[in-house]
Amino acid sequence: MNRMPPLTVVNAVLLPMADAGAGGAADWFVGWMRVDASGRISGIGPGAPPPDDAGTPAEEVFDAGGAIVAPGFVSAHSHLFTSGLRGIASASTLYPWLRAMSEVFRHADAEALYWSTVHGSLDFLASGITTAYNFTQSRVSRVFDPATGMSIVDGVHPPEYLTRQFDGAADAGLRVVNAIRLDDEAGPEREVLAEFADMVAASAGRTPPDQHLGASVFGSVQWAATPRTAELEAMVMREHGIGNQAHFLETAEELGVQREKFAWYADAGVLGPALLLGHFVHPTDEMVAAAAEAGCAMVWQATSNGRLGSGIADVVRYSRAGMRIGMGLDDQSCTDQSDPFGNMRIGMYTMRALHTDASVLLPREVLRMHTLGSAEVLGVADRVGSLEVGKFADFVVVDHRAPGTGPVWDVYATYVMACGQRNLKQVYVGGRMVSSDGRCTSPLGADVDGALHEWIGRAARAAGMHPVLDPGGRTPDALP
Repeated sequence: MNRMPPLTVVNAVLLPMADAGAGGAADWFVGWMRVDASGRISGIGPGAPPPDDAGTPAEEVFDAGGAIVAPGFVSAHSHLFTSGLRGIASASTLYPWLRAMSEVFRHADAEALYWSTVHGSLDFLASGITTAYNFTQSRVSRVFDPATGMSIVDGVHPPEYLTRQFDGAADAGLRVVNAIRLDDEAGPEREVLAEFADMVAASAGRTPPDQHLGASVFGSVQWAATPRTAELEAMVMREHGIGNQAHFLETAEELGVQREKFAWYADAGVLGPALLLGHFVHPTDEMVAAAAEAGCAMVWQATSNGRLGSGIADVVRYSRAGMRIGMGLDDQSCTDQSDPFGNMRIGMYTMRALHTDASVLLPREVLRMHTLGSAEVLGVADRVGSLEVGKFADFVVVDHRAPGTGPVWDVYATYVMACGQRNLKQVYVGGRMVSSDGRCTSPLGADVDGALHEWIGRAARAAGMHPVLDPGGRTPDALP
């Protein structure tokens, strides 16, 4: 990102989310934070800034006026390209919903994927999400058969279909880890491995360095036909020095077929700190114990698990077993709103109901999962996830008094349980404001809605699907 004038934030209720005692950090305090010209935090503390940090003629001072300033949210499991399909298949479980969505993207082209990703990225930023692990849509179109647990290749798109997704997140200004599927069932292994290497290089080459937090394997053993997929994923993890997040045991449909494949990862030597288990809703006790012992982490999508009727991931159980937990917003087409506040509340309240115990998951704990905890499982906690000196100055300004939430008895309870998108006033990435009152400041914001309707509408019509309202709120039969 371009250098900018230093920024000092004053009169803020700061929730650094640094672990207690880390660098002498307090749990929360009323104080200040300074951002240097590179967009990183150069100082933070209670009270007024020291005289040397009080401001210079070239420095901007932002008076938060008593509002809460907290780290930008980290979505450790996201599919940004789905932003144009909210509300689709609203009464469907995972596989029928996935089939409906896949039909549209089978007919989409690279520009449709670009604008869908721009729209999803700007929507994340406007919602306070400043970093995302992004599962890109594969170049290979598939039809999945849940009865056999296998995907049938239905077509292959050109490389631009994938690389334009990298461009979309980059142009929007979101920090990303780009997850790339190893399409081993769509061609000879040598070609597939070479194409994967090209896409890992393109992920870094097409994204500004400060935004690019790494590449990852889009783990696909859940849909694979043979254990060879796990072996190849292990191979590219070693070769490129990258991690892997696998959708695993997300749904109760054909659960026996899914569970058999856990051994594929174990036998391939993939179980370990570099493997993240996305969803992990229906594991056996033996799987939880094996994953925890190996150091695997789990990424929780509380909202989409409920929307798709997938089941309840018992993260309290996993955490007690020793697994690290992150949180994600998942597909914007199966969470429908990019709302990290809602995601935290749905998750926290579900855990309390499941365990009939309101103390099993506390506000600060679930907030940590959606900030520093997610950064930790992604391996990027040295750069994002908390407000600490040396990290990027990615933060949100949330005013609990506008609209008012009443007296504050517990800062974390007010922030997590009583605040929401209506209280989100500004979002900053690298000390630069990227959203104000729910509207992104990016120049792309003026074009993105119209482009999304045009490009996704075109793909949907080719698939025989038609929106019931046009962008002006008119039904098709009312159009001239």
